[in-house]
Amino acid sequence: MQRPGDNLTLKIAVIGPGDELYFWWGHIGLVVLDSERGTEHFFDWGVFSFENENFFVNFAFGRLLYSCMVSQAELNYNHYIKTNRDITLYTLDLPPNKKEDVLAFAENNMLPENRDYMYHHFRDNCATRIRDILDMALDGQLYAAFGKEPSRFTLRQHVRRHTWFNPFFDWILNFWMGQDIDRPITVWDDMFLPSEIGMRIKDFRYIDVSGIEKPLVNSVEVLHTSQGRPAVLDVPRRQWPRELVVSLSFSAILVFAHFLWGKRKYFRAFFGIVQSTIGLFFGAAGGLLFFLTFFTDHDYAYHNSNILFVNPLFLLVIPLGLIYGFVKNDKKRFLAARLLKVFWAYVFLGGLLTMVIKLLPVFYQQNQVTQALVMPLALALFFLMPGDYSTLKRETSCTR
Repeated sequence: MQRPGDNLTLKIAVIGPGDELYFWWGHIGLVVLDSERGTEHFFDWGVFSFENENFFVNFAFGRLLYSCMVSQAELNYNHYIKTNRDITLYTLDLPPNKKEDVLAFAENNMLPENRDYMYHHFRDNCATRIRDILDMALDGQLYAAFGKEPSRFTLRQHVRRHTWFNPFFDWILNFWMGQDIDRPITVWDDMFLPSEIGMRIKDFRYIDVSGIEKPLVNSVEVLHTSQGRPAVLDVPRRQWPRELVVSLSFSAILVFAHFLWGKRKYFRAFFGIVQSTIGLFFGAAGGLLFFLTFFTDHDYAYHNSNILFVNPLFLLVIPLGLIYGFVKNDKKRFLAARLLKVFWAYVFLGGLLTMVIKLLPVFYQQNQVTQALVMPLALALFFLMPGDYSTLKRETSCTR
């Protein structure tokens, strides 16, 4: 005799990274096949639209409105295949009544009054919604197994496993993220990533209502494998040596150029432009960090020690560099040079402070990448800037 739910087959679809930044961490959905109705639906908890009212303003302030949506599974598969993304399907071995419960819960989520929610990158996203549904179907056994098991990585390390191939975003995302994502987490927390859910449920075993242990997944199907896409790293790479090499190399070039061409007519203008450009880049990055920290709900940016030495004050370097490089009045140029020298000393000492406070666990943050990129450059610029009026006068007489 057929029972309610015997006609249902449930699968977890884990989708690999895509091209756009917001797809780099993959995607996940619940697939429900109904043999009685001949349907196969894809339940998706990760839907957003740029056309939503005030989308970009809400995004800037950390108010990320996401929705749930159900559509034909085949349409989703075709889209992910067309965009060169991995598709792996995990067929669940659940009792018929639990399948019915999962479907009823998913359909209830799709109702207009229930489908919208405030998205959070780590605590409430398309993957954590699936994780919680699985835990509901297993009567809490998933959380019981993984809720206290220590993770092999921190949230930052998980992020970096997916961003390593793009040096700019690898650095800037690390710069904006504060110390809270460097805290120890659990395997349960790991499952903000779709791939972590797939990895954990593949071999998971649970106790059914009759007291028998059985596997949660009875088959794994690789529906599509992407081609030529950067792999997700098993272990995140050390990032700071690359930044240190870049900073030391650029600093060495500046020092070499200063001693080789420092007395040439246009070198001072070049040196001023270089500093203004540095001020623009780090001032923009630091300004956005200041905004994220104090004016938004992007809580992953809170408690960020980078703000102690890379912040909106860098924007002051833009006019100071231009004054030093182009203004002919020696007194104005001397004032700009002195302020720049003081500023670069502040940046280096601020970076040094963020290294020292790491000795206190409450202030620990993995911001070596920013320290390695900024501190050598600040130190070089401090020593290259003229420290007294007579030195600046000699520079002026040599370049006129």
